[in-house]
Amino acid sequence: MTAQKKNAFVNKKIFGRAVKDSFLKLSPRTQAKNPVMLLVYLSAILTTGLWMTSLFGIQDAPAGYTLAIAVILWFTTLFANFAEAIAEGRGKAQADALRASKKDVEAHKIPSTGQKDSVTNVPSASLKKGDLVIVKAGEQIPSDGEVIEGAASVDESAITGESAPVIRESGGDRSAVTGGTTVLSDWIIIRVVSEAGESFLDKMIAMVEGASRKKTPNEIALQIFLIALSIIFILVTVSLYPFSVFSAKQAGIDNPTSVTTLVALLVCLAPTTIGALLSAIGIAGMSRLNQANVLAMSGRAIEAAGDVDVLLLDKTGTITLGNRQADAFLPVGGVSEKDLADAAQLSSLSDETPEGRSIVILAKEKFGIRERRLSDAKMEFIPFTAKTRMSGVNFGGNEIRKGAADAVRDYVIQKGGTYPGECDALVRTIASQGGTPLVVAKNHQVLGVVHLKDIIKKGVKEKFSALRKMGIKTIMITGDNPMTAAAIAAEAGVDDFLAEATPEGKLQMIRDYQKKGHLVAMTGDGTNDAPALAQADVAVAMNSGTQAAKEAGNMVDLDSSPTKLIDIVRIGKQLLMTRGSLTTFSIANDVAKYFAIIPAMFVGLYPGLSSLNIMGLHSPMSAVLSAIIYNALIIIALIPLALKGVKYREYPAGKLLSRNLLVYGLGGLVTPFLCIKGIDLLLVWFGLV
Repeated sequence: MTAQKKNAFVNKKIFGRAVKDSFLKLSPRTQAKNPVMLLVYLSAILTTGLWMTSLFGIQDAPAGYTLAIAVILWFTTLFANFAEAIAEGRGKAQADALRASKKDVEAHKIPSTGQKDSVTNVPSASLKKGDLVIVKAGEQIPSDGEVIEGAASVDESAITGESAPVIRESGGDRSAVTGGTTVLSDWIIIRVVSEAGESFLDKMIAMVEGASRKKTPNEIALQIFLIALSIIFILVTVSLYPFSVFSAKQAGIDNPTSVTTLVALLVCLAPTTIGALLSAIGIAGMSRLNQANVLAMSGRAIEAAGDVDVLLLDKTGTITLGNRQADAFLPVGGVSEKDLADAAQLSSLSDETPEGRSIVILAKEKFGIRERRLSDAKMEFIPFTAKTRMSGVNFGGNEIRKGAADAVRDYVIQKGGTYPGECDALVRTIASQGGTPLVVAKNHQVLGVVHLKDIIKKGVKEKFSALRKMGIKTIMITGDNPMTAAAIAAEAGVDDFLAEATPEGKLQMIRDYQKKGHLVAMTGDGTNDAPALAQADVAVAMNSGTQAAKEAGNMVDLDSSPTKLIDIVRIGKQLLMTRGSLTTFSIANDVAKYFAIIPAMFVGLYPGLSSLNIMGLHSPMSAVLSAIIYNALIIIALIPLALKGVKYREYPAGKLLSRNLLVYGLGGLVTPFLCIKGIDLLLVWFGLV
């Protein structure tokens, strides 16, 4: 993602579009989607009508006062529209970029994998699900598909924003390809998995621009609560007018309460602040997820991420670096560590596996042994095979072998050598620690053992500790045996683990936790992960994974980074924290505005109410104007917070609630008092009241 997309609030293009959209959203159909702000919209229309009648001598209140209230209410409505439009602007900008990358290219359709030369050139828009297409170097992949033959380097920067190419190949968990990406080398045959207009890119465009964003259950529940509050305030406000008329008649004075003032009171007491920002908070939460290169298929998934209390994480690539690395050379029988390292490095010169390369590097780092050239001393390299479970090198009459303990033992004994008990003890110790022992022998004599181990990613243990403080349980999923899994789990600091994991085992574990009332999150990329992903409350599929995994998940990580699950939980919690914080602030605001307006409205009828005018406001008219001006301006002031989100803190829910009430509850009470008094002083200073 570019900085321009991330800093949407100060982007001139997005800002200008949001201003224009603020006016377009004034249509009654659009306003009806937000009942709380519909109340402000109707109030603006009503006060505008009252001002127009005052021009013909039918005065409810002074014409200038009525006009001021009407103008402020229109601005309040526009500010609410602007909050939503600026949040949508981020998604629209990203959608424009994605739409620009989407082209109707020429597709090379073939009848079958055995007929690669029988190519029919067709427009990509005409492709149907199940069609076979061959894509060669330099060509754009015409549609979402699954690689069924071949392997190629693919540029996915149009989708992920990352310039580094990735490998896509058949027969594994890296077989899914996305329409709009480009093949850089070799060729692949793909089977189309989506109909025209239903591609992953099409869905992504619709999601990021908010076209298909639906309100979540929590959002709907909060909106119902806000509507209920608004109805209560409508009834209270309506009842105040006859009460005022009756009281004035009893006191023998003219009714001091105008309809215009009552409308202003209604708008100030209704939860307009959170009502104006509610939609923007939800859109911004989804936008933050998009900026993290995660596509959520529903807003419900983001909210669920905020409530997750159990995380299932793959060991490989998530907790560990993904490949075992050489950690130590452990000699036996009086052999020096340097001699063992020298032999192990020689046997690994042609071993291009990460494990083999790590042995070469470790020997170089520990003893300064430089890598030899493969042509030195007429070396004959023995490749690893599943049958021998060993690899090695022959040179100058020497034989070096490294491999599994039992394989090297059989090899040494068969050649007339002996296998020392000391080596057996080392092998058992390494295995008990969760490592992999590689035994090294030279000329049928065992030199020692290379300890390969899973390297825990830097900072992972601290992340799990932070999650634990938040009340989230972490579970490592691995195919390792229980002993190895236990050792890695202890080193990584996870709370539990599932060893020798099978698709059925993952699925059953998720169901068990859900039956106990937990919300479970999981990440996966393979077809065998699909059942568990479909069952999990938050299911993050890797974009590089299989189509089955992507269809089963409710989120897709475009970067295919398994650790992204932790970030997703944080974004979900931040969304809920932001909504809760601003709701608390809004309701506390209403209490403060009550003290500003009610005493000012009825002080003429009940002079004793002047004791409640604790702010010392200049007059009833200035009090009402100050309160309603503040009511409009606070929406604009809170837009950056709604877009950015409340600062994420790794606290338990109870502590977060207490802090929320203290900061935003107390802040919501104090801020209106200070701001309304300040606005009142300015109105008086400029001679407007």
